[in-house]
Amino acid sequence: MSDISSTAETAYADGKILKHTTRGVGVITFNNPDKRNAMSLEMWEGFGAALTSLRDDDTVRVVILRGAGGKAFVSGADISQFEKTRHNAAASEEYARRSAAQRALLADYPKPTIACIQGFCLGGGMQVAMLADIRIASHDSQFGIPAARLGIAYGYDGLRHLVSLVGPSWARLLMYTGMRIDSAEALRIGLVERVFPVDDLWAETMGLAHAISENAPLAIKAAKITIAQVLKDESQRDMDAIKAIGNACMDSQDFREGRQAFMQKRRPKFQGR
Repeated sequence: MSDISSTAETAYADGKILKHTTRGVGVITFNNPDKRNAMSLEMWEGFGAALTSLRDDDTVRVVILRGAGGKAFVSGADISQFEKTRHNAAASEEYARRSAAQRALLADYPKPTIACIQGFCLGGGMQVAMLADIRIASHDSQFGIPAARLGIAYGYDGLRHLVSLVGPSWARLLMYTGMRIDSAEALRIGLVERVFPVDDLWAETMGLAHAISENAPLAIKAAKITIAQVLKDESQRDMDAIKAIGNACMDSQDFREGRQAFMQKRRPKFQGR
């Protein structure tokens, strides 16, 4: 997974989270390959810092999440920390509280996010992948949530996203058994959107990111906001937010640019305003 980056990498969590940008695309790498990119609390916090930095960078229009080493996206939580951080209900609640801010940041992220998955995507890694907008996987990927084998509850948010993607029956099968499924099965049940050969994965992911980055940011934001509201119970939907972003699109310079580019048969240059 090599690419020519236009900015130097920034390291967080003692180098176990890396961030760089290239041509309007932000890339966050989970860089703990010795543990198949298992997530420690420090990595969660570094991940949040990287997400915040890319969120606030006006040159970045899309964010890709990936794992280092070619063996895993994220293989789950770092179980070696469990004796210290998640040994009982009170400790587990504190662990969840400390990682909740980062999960909420990704769940409500204002820019499109893509999980580029090669190898193992398990447990907490599935949670990260499911919080992304789009999941692209290599043929050799494996997916699963082994919570039942560890004796822990996966939590409401993780299961809400799982059910929204694969439905309640597959969610039950995955959770009750702790089974792993391959990329073909993941594609079939809707857990991932596209699957590619390993050698093509990064180029395909970057191609998708650049295709998104060339479209109108406000129109993409409108789609993201509206889809998020569709997934909520009707009583909790913020229809005013949908109306506001719709009006912002219609009054934007980008809408004028889109119309003019279409009439002039040229590629539009969107500014996000």
